[in-house]
Amino acid sequence: MSHHELQLSRRAVLQGAGALVIGVCLPVRGTMGQTGGPAAPLFAPNAFVRVAADDTVTVLIKQIEFGQGPFTGLSTLVAEEMDADWSRVRAEHAPANARLYNNLLFGPIQGTGGSTAIANSFEQMRRAGAMARTMLVQAAANTWRVPVEEITVENGVIRHAKSRREGRFGEFAGAAAKLPAPDAEKVPLKNASAFKLIGKDDGSVKRLDSAAKSSGTALFAMDLQEPGMLVVVVAHPPRFGARVASVDAARARAVPGVVDIKQVPTGVAVYANATWPAIRARELLQITWDESAAEKRGSEQIIEHYRTLARTPGVVAATHGDAAAELASGDGVIEAEFVVPFLAHSPMEPLDGCLRWDAQGAQARYGCQIQTLDQQAIGKVLGLPAERVEIETLLAGGSFGRRGEALSNFATELAEVAKAHGPGGPVKLVWTREDDVRGGLYRPIFLHRLRGAVRDGRIVAWSDRVVGQSFIVGTPFEFFGYANGVDAIMVEGAKELPYEIGNFHCDLHIAKVGVPVLSWRSVGHTHTGFAVESFVDELLQAAGKDPVAGRLEMLGKAPREAGVLRAVAELARWNGPGPVHGRARGVAVVKAFNTYVAQIAEVSMGESGEPRVHKVWCAVDCGVAVNPDIIRAQMEGGIGFGLGHALYGEITLDQGRVVQSNFDTYRSLRIHEMPEVDVTIVRSTEKPTGVGEPGVPPIAPAVANALARLPGQGRPRRLPLVRRVAA
Repeated sequence: MSHHELQLSRRAVLQGAGALVIGVCLPVRGTMGQTGGPAAPLFAPNAFVRVAADDTVTVLIKQIEFGQGPFTGLSTLVAEEMDADWSRVRAEHAPANARLYNNLLFGPIQGTGGSTAIANSFEQMRRAGAMARTMLVQAAANTWRVPVEEITVENGVIRHAKSRREGRFGEFAGAAAKLPAPDAEKVPLKNASAFKLIGKDDGSVKRLDSAAKSSGTALFAMDLQEPGMLVVVVAHPPRFGARVASVDAARARAVPGVVDIKQVPTGVAVYANATWPAIRARELLQITWDESAAEKRGSEQIIEHYRTLARTPGVVAATHGDAAAELASGDGVIEAEFVVPFLAHSPMEPLDGCLRWDAQGAQARYGCQIQTLDQQAIGKVLGLPAERVEIETLLAGGSFGRRGEALSNFATELAEVAKAHGPGGPVKLVWTREDDVRGGLYRPIFLHRLRGAVRDGRIVAWSDRVVGQSFIVGTPFEFFGYANGVDAIMVEGAKELPYEIGNFHCDLHIAKVGVPVLSWRSVGHTHTGFAVESFVDELLQAAGKDPVAGRLEMLGKAPREAGVLRAVAELARWNGPGPVHGRARGVAVVKAFNTYVAQIAEVSMGESGEPRVHKVWCAVDCGVAVNPDIIRAQMEGGIGFGLGHALYGEITLDQGRVVQSNFDTYRSLRIHEMPEVDVTIVRSTEKPTGVGEPGVPPIAPAVANALARLPGQGRPRRLPLVRRVAA
């Protein structure tokens, strides 16, 4: 690997959550183009912090930065405990090494996902900073020959008031590096009342990645150019499950700049000295596909198959009381079917990456989301041990789940095209937007068959039958939640409701569809949030209850859901759903990844006959708010992302072929359609949880619930709300 481990503590990361590996010396490394910081650290007390002679504090971030803010958030935790000068703090991606940088909520895996960056690192990164501070203070005390207790640290300056001496971190970095590292579990941490950076909301804790991204100096995989590098594009089959039967590449080989054409397991790879000749040559390939095992159904056929399954009992996910008996009476029973489509992730930077290899090892450079599994995948293809696969994680232009490469097989395809070409020079695999939109790994189609009973103004029974593809069956993450025929992630948010309903039942069918699927931003909550919160609203309307007051009546055992609901109602000055002056309001509250979010959307119908969302109010409880500005940004971004897909997002199949191809047919929210957003952060002393995904689930049901209150609109039960299937 790219660093030399001198010593590992008995409290190594793999031996327990919250532990910190100490005694690790990291070598001089470049900054990967992200930070512009110094390349010669003098003091590295642990695997996460380096202090240089010029006073810069560089924090190594084990999570990928693809816009969700871990560079800033995790560095804030370190800087807080160090009492560092924020203007001197830098961040860069850590090397791929699960022994040092595993996700403490994933187990022995380094990776990003599930909104876990802050949640799994809150104490770990604070302890890393506290270790560094302790050693710097000790070095200063030794130099000045004064008691440690008399030394203070503020904004990167170490002071001894009695002798009027002071110095910055860099002055003591060399001496501190010679000291024994303290026990990470015993270094004192600040009380929350002493925080100066955590929770600061005056704009002074600026994002560490914004300046380089704004100036164009930030390095992404798409920017990579190396001597002798070949650009590769792959012709994938038009139907999922098809394979190459034969290929005529004569015309493609004649394109100037084309170097080679190879058949690989995923299709036919074109190698060229630049991107454009590779794409042009791919268009000239004449490929015959073996579609004997391909998925040939259209989206509507798949949905109809789901309806058939939904008529029969599924595997029980959760049950209490006797919902069947209550619903069998027929008294006050309401039934509804909710359907959501395939969705593409469509990050602004499509999948891309660079790899070179030989018999000694491999070096890959790209926006890697799950480093450990990608090391294994690349090593398997190239016949190398995983520890001989180095991955340099680069900034990535978004993900939304798409860069979970060990699941999406991009890392495998990158290794396959490198292997087919042979060892030596680097190859750069590039997916175009069309490759991405038509490349599968979608959020699955889901169907909910819901039944509820309302009597005497109360919801007395609830039954939800969920049909769809599993997110995790057949993946390395089955251990996260698949057992006894139940994919817990598939029904998260459906198998457990915050509402007190005496008779409850949830079961599911895991359908077999030949379309590869993948986690999409907020995973199971992408569909359960829509179905559950829409149906709750419908039942409350039937019971004659206000959407906010009615929910609060059922949230007596869910104080944090009730807290965000009250907060958003106060923020929006809720006085009922309306409509008033042609606008109606809808509400939804969803807990996702242990973060609680409530939203109210104000909606009208535009002259074009399409919904117009004017404003969204949002309340979020994510525990301790490490960086309020990033929290608000993630809520705002999640609302825009979720709203665009709720209104327009849909991947459709026609006889197994994907209809959409780019943003002209896979519609996203446009800038003038983005509503005004007002976010309030509920104060909390609970441990922090993630914010990258939880802003997404409530927006679709909030908008749908508002539309249901507008005259003549009915209650939307299928997404997208504006259905324009591309021709």
